[in-house]
Amino acid sequence: MRVERSVTVLNRKARYEYEILEELEVGMVLTGTEIKAVRTSKVSLAESFCQFVGGELFAVNIDIAEYRLGSHFNHKSKRDRKLLLHRRELSRWEKKTKDVGITIVPLKLYINERGIAKMVIALARGKRLYDKRQSIREKENRRTLDRVIKKR
Repeated sequence: MRVERSVTVLNRKARYEYEILEELEVGMVLTGTEIKAVRTSKVSLAESFCQFVGGELFAVNIDIAEYRLGSHFNHKSKRDRKLLLHRRELSRWEKKTKDVGITIVPLKLYINERGIAKMVIALARGKRLYDKRQSIREKENRRTLDRVIKKR
């Protein structure tokens, strides 16, 4: 049995830009060269989002770099990728995104213990400027508290 090294790609700006309401782990439809590129951590989730097209959920703007050992059958780096959810979850999340200001953003992409690519997506609402300032203030307070504790 082959042991995979853990690959985790985070969307760091998502938690700063959005208020996370609900999270869900989903699968992705990937081609052969895409999964190989993901295993080498050649992925960027920055500026990515999810949208419904014809009753199905797609991840848009995820940049999976071309696999350098691939042939002329290599994938496009920024194509839309279908996300795999149960029908009930799809309909429930589609209803929730009808509300004004609610969107779906990818938070994390990783390879699980079985070697399958999984993504954590979240229902999110955009933060206002004062909410972002509050997040920065809390982060700085945690940092100073950690420094004080470390000095002791």
